[in-house]
Amino acid sequence: MNYFEIILLAGVLITASIIDIRVRKIPNWLTFSTVTAAMTHHLLASGIKGLILSLSGLALGMSVFIIIYLLGGMGAGDVKLMGAVGAMLGPEGAVYALFCTVLVGGIYAAVIFALNRQYLKDVLSQWSTSLKLYIRTGHIFRPLATDGRLNGPVLHYGLAIAIGTFLSIALAASNCQLLRI
Repeated sequence: MNYFEIILLAGVLITASIIDIRVRKIPNWLTFSTVTAAMTHHLLASGIKGLILSLSGLALGMSVFIIIYLLGGMGAGDVKLMGAVGAMLGPEGAVYALFCTVLVGGIYAAVIFALNRQYLKDVLSQWSTSLKLYIRTGHIFRPLATDGRLNGPVLHYGLAIAIGTFLSIALAASNCQLLRI
């Protein structure tokens, strides 16, 4: 990664984290403009190959989280933010960022659930209902409260994406063997 990419990505992730914490959303203007900037940058820097790598990173970044979104486990903004990260980092960087983000997000969720066991039961019940319905009918049902969220503590996953992405960049920069597949 060059300095332009690091500065752009850091600005986007910090902005997304702040907005997510304040209003519980990650806005489309932020994710879409980041994807556009990433694809344009990679196209200008490396031609069609760069654009294809950026698109591959976008698809890879969104692919894991779209399943969790469909089951009601996160918002669409989180999925789009991870896609924007993938568009900036390319497919290899997206894999590392996904790995670190899932690790950070898992620790974050475990702490939240440990502090509120009833919330864990509610989430597991919701996911169980969704999975059973999907198996029986092939349709995904998201039995959430009317505002689209369960009552309980909020996981600001934009923050987990930011920390996980920064961690992946730092580990890659240090040539950490944990990230070598």
